[in-house]
Amino acid sequence: MSLKSAKKVETNTYELEIEVSGKDFMDANLKAYNKNKNRINIPGFRKGKAPLSIIEKMYGKDFFYEEAMDILFPGLITEAYEKAEINAVDNPYDYDVKEMGEDGVLFTVKVTVMPEAAVSDYKGIEAVKGTTSVSDKEVDDDIERLRDRNSRTVTVEGRAAKDGDIAVIDFEGFVDDVAFDGGKGENYSLTLGSGSFIPGFEDQIVGKNAGEEFDVNVTFPEEYTPELAGKAAVFKVKLHEIKAKELPELDDEFVKDVSEYDTLDELKKSIREEMAEHKAEHVQKDFEQAVIASFLDKVEVEIPDVMVTKRAEENIKDYENQIKASGFDLKMYLQLTGGDMESFTARMHEEARKQVKLGLGLEKVAELEKLEVSEEDYEQEYKKIAEMYSMDIEQVKAVITTEALKPDILNKKAWDFLIANAVALEEKAEKKAEAKPKAVPKAKAAAKKKTEKEDKKED
Repeated sequence: MSLKSAKKVETNTYELEIEVSGKDFMDANLKAYNKNKNRINIPGFRKGKAPLSIIEKMYGKDFFYEEAMDILFPGLITEAYEKAEINAVDNPYDYDVKEMGEDGVLFTVKVTVMPEAAVSDYKGIEAVKGTTSVSDKEVDDDIERLRDRNSRTVTVEGRAAKDGDIAVIDFEGFVDDVAFDGGKGENYSLTLGSGSFIPGFEDQIVGKNAGEEFDVNVTFPEEYTPELAGKAAVFKVKLHEIKAKELPELDDEFVKDVSEYDTLDELKKSIREEMAEHKAEHVQKDFEQAVIASFLDKVEVEIPDVMVTKRAEENIKDYENQIKASGFDLKMYLQLTGGDMESFTARMHEEARKQVKLGLGLEKVAELEKLEVSEEDYEQEYKKIAEMYSMDIEQVKAVITTEALKPDILNKKAWDFLIANAVALEEKAEKKAEAKPKAVPKAKAAAKKKTEKEDKKED
């Protein structure tokens, strides 16, 4: 067996010409005979006892040739890859036999190889890095959210309803003086300004007093249910009660009730520190993503479609598993979220192309910078995997070789190298003035989301 030639026929594609000696091919032919003889019936012979020569005389010399090549092929390809120093990214294709017989075999195959990436100017990539400072307003806003979470609801007397109040109402809706299904409720608690009801409904309760009965005139949106879409409706409403939130006093006693601290100053200091830590994490992550986005523009490589397809299939499978864990299948999930399989698949392929390009670019940086993997690096990676899957570290080592770990570790080192050598730019003044999501401790995230919605309504 020998590799006669390996020539590049197009980008990332090589054609291999492989030769098999007559002896090797006939040995494989004999193995094919022994493997299949028990399934062949020849008149005058017990099943499985017919000699090879008799079978070949009846069915032809080439009767076992295809099976013989199946036996030889994996070893032939592995040896050819090693001799040609080829890193294949897919199975060989366009198998073409030039000669086949007792004197041996000569055939060609094509193979898609790992592309070679080129990178430039990857040191000193500039990217904006936001500030981690926390303003007094951010701290005060977080404390207000804490007060809101600890508020109590009280009945309001002596004034009309306003945005933010909870109106306890009876209502019934009519279209053309006919009541419609689902348009009636009793003692319903509606937060005014929440946008829970049809546009315009809540606005017409504002200004009304407890005990009043009145009509609310609205028009159903065009995207509403077909039987009501775009139709004018009248709701008969009775306002039973107006409720409002009563916030606790902001003092040291409140602080002791809701936290582990004794004074308001201590609480503010804690909130500021948590916010700064949270911001630092997000600022660093955003900075790294900006650096990597710029780095991708500096990577030049022609990526074989098969690499993108494989990565996209892996991503889609991972996504499906996540969806299944929530009790849905992918098709149902896309329907519920207004998506479709075609656009979803296209999006996954686009993301896969970026991932493959990034991986190839990082590999090139690791090569250019002569990055290496130490024994300590391997141990840390094994430990991380063991903790992730709750396995003994020796079990992990028995399943995963260091060679399997090496590419990912090198890519991580290359990523760290790019970030360490990047240049952080300050945000421009006008950018700082833009509204940005506030970073708050995880424990306060849910309340933050709710409060921001209410703030928007008040604006």
